[in-house]
Amino acid sequence: MRRWLMFAASACLLVSAHSYSAPTSIARISEAYARLVARDAYFWAWPMVNIYNRRLAFQQSPQVGLMNGVLPFAPLNRMAMLHDYIKPDQRWVACPNQDTVYGAGIAALDQTPVVVQVPDFGDRFWVYQIVNLRTDSFANLGKMYGSKQGFYLIARSDWKGTVPKGILKVFRTETGTAFVVPRLFQDDTDDDRRKVRAVISGIDMYPLSEYDGKMKRHDWANLPHLASPTSDSGSGETRWVFPDKFFDELPAVLRDAPAMPGEQAKYAEALAVIAAAKKDPALNAAIVDEVNRADAEVVQPLLQFRNFGVSLPDYWSTVDNGAAFGMDYFTRTAVAKSNILVNKAQETKYFYQDQDIDGRRLTSGHRYTITFKPGQEPPVTGFWSLTLYDSDHFFAKNSINRYSIGTKNKNLRRAADGSLTLYVQADEPSDADKRANWLPAPASGDFSLYLRAYGPTETILKGSWTPPAVKKID
Repeated sequence: MRRWLMFAASACLLVSAHSYSAPTSIARISEAYARLVARDAYFWAWPMVNIYNRRLAFQQSPQVGLMNGVLPFAPLNRMAMLHDYIKPDQRWVACPNQDTVYGAGIAALDQTPVVVQVPDFGDRFWVYQIVNLRTDSFANLGKMYGSKQGFYLIARSDWKGTVPKGILKVFRTETGTAFVVPRLFQDDTDDDRRKVRAVISGIDMYPLSEYDGKMKRHDWANLPHLASPTSDSGSGETRWVFPDKFFDELPAVLRDAPAMPGEQAKYAEALAVIAAAKKDPALNAAIVDEVNRADAEVVQPLLQFRNFGVSLPDYWSTVDNGAAFGMDYFTRTAVAKSNILVNKAQETKYFYQDQDIDGRRLTSGHRYTITFKPGQEPPVTGFWSLTLYDSDHFFAKNSINRYSIGTKNKNLRRAADGSLTLYVQADEPSDADKRANWLPAPASGDFSLYLRAYGPTETILKGSWTPPAVKKID
């Protein structure tokens, strides 16, 4: 019996080893197969290449500052903070918000662990989004977690150093790159802007070697303006993934993000095709052609919210696994293309809308209303907002410089019964009550609506609350 068990165990090991054996490096492969692997790899690795190329851009920052005077920009393992809402003309990240003051830093964990400072936010809503190269969150740090003021450490999973005294918690990830984005709520008032400037002075990130147990302070309102290392002249998001360069960049990206269990075959196939293409110019031309096709046919359509997500009543949609994608490659790439760097659902729940109640595309040629019945505004422990984006998922310039509406607006007009109607249209309403509740649409073209629920309650997380319909009124 014992001999039989040993034989069975050996057989299982042989089967297991055979299952994970990599493609042979000397085998000739067909163009059709290479195209198949290339198309698939372009899709599932698109978000990782996107983030890695942002890392390469941050690596070029000469100091902590503001890129073009607009965006937080800092060398690797450093952070920069805004001191007000983001300006409407930025193009580095699609679907920006004007609800929070936020910062950004990229940690090169393959170089060093980094310390993240958390100041005392009081009762203000705050959260630090900390994601790895896959855009999956690996740190619970925010008001909803009861996180305390102090110092936190971010390290790669294989780091074996000593954790210094005074570090409250260590967050680890398997990738060598992490994106850190603090967010805190700000009312749209001058008084709250002043208060926020004092609070954010204690936000920071720096290499572990600089940790001394003392809170470092910055006046984030006085940062130098830095040039952009990228071309940002288009109407859409700065391009981060280039089909022509994709397979030259992919090996470094895959080294940064080791394969998760079950991904070994995908990694091996992609690397084998890359190796074969380096020896065969015709094969290389074929896979570049294929990923250009994949970009146009598969990735680009995912900019539009109506092409992915969980369907909800009245044509709203959402995702339930934001920043926790794992091997859900479709949702991960769709979110990365349309609105990268989302928070986990328990931090912020997102609702997307491209259509009105009758399924027609939202467009500037019509006026719309959204009415929250009494007691039916988004149930949150933090705050909520409704933002309007143009067809490229950026702010549409308007006469009152309003790009979102919600909790931050202190002059919203509610009806006698307590209901709240928001007016979405290009032209300014003549009625004062409607103007107070007006979310300006672009002068022309299609647009999308985006509802954020910061600190969502179980009512939202379990799906029993969804946004009201968008109704066309003319």
